[in-house]
Amino acid sequence: MAQFKAFRPGVEVYGAVVLSVVDGMGDFKTRAEGILAQHGIRKPQPESWYPQQAWLDSFETIAEKIGPRTLFAIGKKILEAVEWPDWINSLPTGMAAIDLNYHLRHRLNGQPMLNERTGEMTEGIGHYEFKGMTGDNSAAMVCNNPYPSEFDRGIITAMGRRFKPNLEVRLDTTQPTRAQGADSCTYVIEW
Repeated sequence: MAQFKAFRPGVEVYGAVVLSVVDGMGDFKTRAEGILAQHGIRKPQPESWYPQQAWLDSFETIAEKIGPRTLFAIGKKILEAVEWPDWINSLPTGMAAIDLNYHLRHRLNGQPMLNERTGEMTEGIGHYEFKGMTGDNSAAMVCNNPYPSEFDRGIITAMGRRFKPNLEVRLDTTQPTRAQGADSCTYVIEW
């Protein structure tokens, strides 16, 4: 699957997450709002839901017109946009929680794609899979979803820096990437 193309029709994204585009563009909020409106997301509200494909189309416009650094900044803002469980107390639990929150903030047919009571996930949007520690000061994450690589790098970086302030995340270019038409991207996490 290529980035910017929803895996399944009818998926929606939570408004607070959509607003991270506006927050992530800093001084260019008006431009962000214009890009979202261009794709049918006008005056997003935190408690509303919006078509995932419209949001992905907005990301594609940002990538083309503004660039990857902005996608990275938006990804870092995601962590501020939603609540995270109290049990997140380490790098591994934080990385695992990304996938849970990802599914909770997307819905299909009006139902969140994570049932908080049972933990059951509805498939159709991909995953953020923490592969575990790869060394004393390194770990790996695989992202199989339709979002741009730099956006995911921002999410992983922000979560990781909660536990390791000097943490850096880079795309593993020895592995296939979504930008090249692959199904996923692999990230090296180091501190």
